Amino acid sequence: MRKFFLFSIISTVFLFVCCKNDSANNGNIYIGGKIVNPNTNYVIISKDQEPIDTIQLNEDNQFGKYLPKLDAGIYTFQHNPENQVVYLEPGDSIIVWVNTYDFDQSLNFSGRGSKESSFLLDLFLRNRANNNLVLDYYKIKPKAFKKISDSIHKTRMAEFNKNVEGHDLSENFLELAKQSIDYEFYDLRERYTYLIKKYHSDFTDLIPEDFNNYRDSIDFDNELLQNYYVYTNTIDDYLRTRAIEHCIEKHKERDCYNISNFENVKRRASLIDSLSNTPAIKNKFLDILLSKAVTMASNEEDLNEVLDFAKKIKYSDIDEINELADIQTNYFTGKSIADFTIRNSNGEEITYKDAINRKTIVYFWSANNSRRYLWQFQTIQNLREKYPELDFIGINLDIGQHKKWLRVMDENNYDKSNQYQLSNRAFGENVATKYLYRINFLDKNAVIVKGDEALSTSAEFESKLLEFINN
Repeated sequence: MRKFFLFSIISTVFLFVCCKNDSANNGNIYIGGKIVNPNTNYVIISKDQEPIDTIQLNEDNQFGKYLPKLDAGIYTFQHNPENQVVYLEPGDSIIVWVNTYDFDQSLNFSGRGSKESSFLLDLFLRNRANNNLVLDYYKIKPKAFKKISDSIHKTRMAEFNKNVEGHDLSENFLELAKQSIDYEFYDLRERYTYLIKKYHSDFTDLIPEDFNNYRDSIDFDNELLQNYYVYTNTIDDYLRTRAIEHCIEKHKERDCYNISNFENVKRRASLIDSLSNTPAIKNKFLDILLSKAVTMASNEEDLNEVLDFAKKIKYSDIDEINELADIQTNYFTGKSIADFTIRNSNGEEITYKDAINRKTIVYFWSANNSRRYLWQFQTIQNLREKYPELDFIGINLDIGQHKKWLRVMDENNYDKSNQYQLSNRAFGENVATKYLYRINFLDKNAVIVKGDEALSTSAEFESKLLEFINN
């Protein structure tokens, strides 16, 4: 029944948007469809984080437009705050149907050229499931996990080869798809390596000699996949693990698993700076890492160390980092944020001193990152039960998305009494989200006691909570 209903909607949309002269699609790309329960009245098509076109929805929440001649490759289909990748080639005519209440699961592609985007969506959903798989299996011995990951890779490739038989797919897409499957496999191994080293160090000596041989195949200048999350996740996890391995080798006495401290961030930034010669790839990671180092800086000395390092490697967006550094001076240890404004669930603007009356942990989250906020809320709920001496309040960073923020809380039955949203400030949303991984330890007067921490389920993090409680 649902398939018939969906087909009817897609057919209606297709007739609506394609009744124009089809000759207009000579080498161009057509994209249209319908958004059920829209968050905004438009969709955005972008590439390399740069918008290509903004397409308005009509009164029936339908949209459609011919795009100018574009190169074949991965693009982003965005309906704020959600997005997903699509694969487009000249001559394609893609119809999109999606319900925002379950964006990724409901997303459906049809029309000429849709098989490629459907493949990438399926890979995304499988990859998301693999996140849970790694957490389930990292406790098993390396030799057993090697067999499991080899089997997954072999099955994926066999399914792909079977599905592409008889379909006229471009060499560009076939190469992209094969590499995507490979990088999914690399990332499985990389995440397992990290978890073993952190939580089961007794298994480290059991890791087969060839377990990480895939690292020699990682291409840090892969322009074909540079905007694809499977590829970027792999590099991100590789940099994390390699930085930890370097620390263990050189500084056995140090806590090498605090991936938020500057030495760890600096090592990852140095690695990507030396490994990649492609500015778009290198700068993507440097922006994330250097921004994180700035937002975790607790004092002027730490901040200057980050800025000096950025200058040393000749970071291209140094002006943006300097701007972020100016903002960060308001969040050093010992600074009061009592008079900074936030917005409650009724839309009323209040200050931190109105919301805080005892020792409090402040965490930040975004509705645009569902995987993270689901983990954050579960982690915070566990901590709230274990440490009733502390208050925990969440600050949503999605400035201007009040309805979306409320909807996420309603859908997940979150207690709104300890939830607030960032109110409009002098800096924009792009700057606000740089603080996604920061935790603030505040005293009863909303003075920052500690701010260079990231939320964690580790025993080390909980020991810092106990120290905060007892001091």
